[in-house]
Amino acid sequence: MKLFSLSSKKRIKPPKPESESKRQPHQQISLSNDVVDGDKAKTTTTTTMTSSGKLKSSSSELDLDRPNIEDYLPSGSFHEPRGKLRLRDLLDISPTLTEAAGAIVDDSFTRCFKSNSPEPWNWNIYLFPLWCCGVVFRYFILFPVRVLVLTIGWIIFLSAFIPVHLLLKGHDKLRKKLERCLVELICSFFVASWTGVVKYHGPRPSMRPKQVHLAVFVANHTSMIDFIILEQMTAFAVIMQKHPGWVGLLQSTILESVGCIWFNRSEAKDREIVAKKLRDHVVGTDNNPLLIFPEGTCVNNHYTVMFKKGAFELGCTVCPVAIKYNKIFVDAFWNSRKQSFTTHLLQLMTSWAVVCDVWYLEPQTLKPGETAIEFAERVRDIISVRAGLKKVPWDGYLKYSRPSPKHRERKQQSFAEYVLQRLEEK
Repeated sequence: MKLFSLSSKKRIKPPKPESESKRQPHQQISLSNDVVDGDKAKTTTTTTMTSSGKLKSSSSELDLDRPNIEDYLPSGSFHEPRGKLRLRDLLDISPTLTEAAGAIVDDSFTRCFKSNSPEPWNWNIYLFPLWCCGVVFRYFILFPVRVLVLTIGWIIFLSAFIPVHLLLKGHDKLRKKLERCLVELICSFFVASWTGVVKYHGPRPSMRPKQVHLAVFVANHTSMIDFIILEQMTAFAVIMQKHPGWVGLLQSTILESVGCIWFNRSEAKDREIVAKKLRDHVVGTDNNPLLIFPEGTCVNNHYTVMFKKGAFELGCTVCPVAIKYNKIFVDAFWNSRKQSFTTHLLQLMTSWAVVCDVWYLEPQTLKPGETAIEFAERVRDIISVRAGLKKVPWDGYLKYSRPSPKHRERKQQSFAEYVLQRLEEK
């Protein structure tokens, strides 16, 4: 090893060690690299020999334990440009790197659609037998009873709904009234099949003045059971994604009778059709109150994503509804990408109970000079505060699509401009 002194340019040859294996473990040698001139780099080292024979580095040198990114680069791959531009200057792209690191460490978008696993409690020999008894009770006693309750509910519903729907076609007013009651009934059977414990706060929509029925009710969205829980109290006409299978069959037959509106997220033309149906629906006085989930997707009941502005451009009163589930027995969040709605229902029916609170909040109207987007954000604030949810500035539709190429290009352009600016400063 060759050492150089700052005070002299002459080479100093230290005593040659006997062998590498005989080097004392307590000796410490500190090296530091510095740029002396813009064109030439000189390697300098300062050492201090203590009385005990140990080499002690000066306080101005870097600690050997501190990682140096230049040590990880291949030999000759790093060349410092003129003007003392260092590698750390290129890496000091604070806005971009901070945003990238934040996206990796604290990905608030992905967390909106993740189901948080409950803390395990059957961790010892005393609680594990109780947990096993609970599993047996839920799957072999509660579940069959709940299936029986739901089956009886469907028998009663279909035996009444089919005659009403077919025989009272000439009496629309009476038919719609009976169909509303029957839809509320079957939703009540669904809630009973989960042993649902739902506490409603505030005045019910059916108890409000008649003109409020023309209002639009907006709520945060956790699962399709949000609609069932609200529907058992009032027969809403809901805006919902068209689903396949038996759910789609119910949508096109039973729920069609209460004025529900369906759309296909993948069809761009459906947006215009749905917007026209919304405007026509709020005009009719005999229509059921409109229920919209403006987030457009299911969120895990910890966050609220951006509200779509369509529900706030209709020029009518907006009634916020906040829904908060208690996860002590079951997580009501439905991740449609990982499980079907049938599997989700089985999960609810094999749990102890579904516990939630529903708040019907004060109706809101568009303020003078307020845009539809600002109106939507104000309503989202009200719902988030009441339900104890965290707001995140994300569009829920990003869950179903990749980022736009224009968005990536803007990020790349801003990064390139910042790098060029730093190069010009140097």
